[in-house]
Amino acid sequence: MFELFRSTALVASTLTTGLIAGLFYAFSCAVMLGLGRTDDRTFVSAMQWINVKILNGWFLIPFMGALALIALAGALHLRGDGRSVLPWIVAALVLYGMTFAITAAVNVPLNNQLAAAGEPDGITDLAAVREAFEATWNRWNLIRALTSTAAFGCLVWALVLHGGITSSGA
Repeated sequence: MFELFRSTALVASTLTTGLIAGLFYAFSCAVMLGLGRTDDRTFVSAMQWINVKILNGWFLIPFMGALALIALAGALHLRGDGRSVLPWIVAALVLYGMTFAITAAVNVPLNNQLAAAGEPDGITDLAAVREAFEATWNRWNLIRALTSTAAFGCLVWALVLHGGITSSGA
């Protein structure tokens, strides 16, 4: 039963981390590139609405849950045969922790700053609002896409190692 719980935590942490890595990757290679081609009003309006609509369970549960699930998977691999997997889980925890910290310290404050600018029709200098947001948000989103993808890769490798341990009967 313990092995099932340990395996489930590792699979769940990998899945949630992969979902978030994919989201940040999609923003970097598609969403922001597309919005980058729009006029200032469209850009500001679209990002304001994206920032409102992303705050839902489909995003928040994996985003916050990944950190807790990686930590749980690490705790469950502290003993015995799970220790060979532990360095990869710890690396994933550090990398995803960086993703979480970047989001909290950079991207969310920029989102809040964009919201505080007000409705696009009432903003007198849309270009300045966009300029204060876009390049910094994109740069840090790319970094969090990289850190979350690296965390996902570490967890995938941990799953490979974990599968080798459980299939050998250890």
